[in-house]
Amino acid sequence: MNLEAICKQTTFLAKETGEFIRQERSQFSSDKVEVKGLHNFVSYVDTTAEKMLVKGLQKILPQAGFIAEEGTVAEDDNPLKWIIDPLDGTTNFIHGLPPFAISIALMQEDELVLGVIYEVSLDECFYAWKGSKAYLNDKEIKVTRTDKVKDSLIATGFPYYDYDRLQMFLKSLDYFMKNSHGMRRLGSAATDLAYVACGRFESFYEYGLSPWDVAAGALIVKQAGGKVCDFNAKEDFIFGKEIIASNGFVHEEFVQIVNKIFYDKNQKI
Repeated sequence: MNLEAICKQTTFLAKETGEFIRQERSQFSSDKVEVKGLHNFVSYVDTTAEKMLVKGLQKILPQAGFIAEEGTVAEDDNPLKWIIDPLDGTTNFIHGLPPFAISIALMQEDELVLGVIYEVSLDECFYAWKGSKAYLNDKEIKVTRTDKVKDSLIATGFPYYDYDRLQMFLKSLDYFMKNSHGMRRLGSAATDLAYVACGRFESFYEYGLSPWDVAAGALIVKQAGGKVCDFNAKEDFIFGKEIIASNGFVHEEFVQIVNKIFYDKNQKI
């Protein structure tokens, strides 16, 4: 596969779909929202955007399967598959609050080989493919070289359905608020990961996520020079429902802190 050519086509598709989302936002009303689950919302914008992406991606790679958030296309065991979120940050979108983004990843066997994130409100397209540099609107991006958590700006996401680990999460907030440059919660994991890749954040962590939330961003972070893992410093961050992404320089320190809070509750940090 010519991943560079595929990535170029995918970014064009993401921007085209993003224009639809942007137009719909100008006339959107809350009575068009449906509830999928606890604090989990969807609208015709999500489903229509997903259909647009699926149709376009099928033209780019007819042989590939899909893992898609809104389920507009059936999943299969295809070793080559697109992992897509048509609107990451739906709650932001329905309230008229940025950011909200399109996230598209391509996985071959168990390896991420392409990632595109289009943050709609700022018209920012982040992308990378296996072996490439990482880019934002055609300009190369890199992670920061900050090497201490105390000097870092950290992003996270609030749990919205899995509250069994809430006390540990609150403990992590308490620690990082006191021992870093601060915390940010944007409401779009894809955007958080893109911002680690381009140097706006040093680290990002969250649990309770799905593959379509993190797949594209994880690849972009890695190609920008960063590191990605789960809370146990393992590689199960796509399907394991927890992720840490960093600039690499603070990675070991950051992972140790998160791991102790969530998995070694008797040890002081």
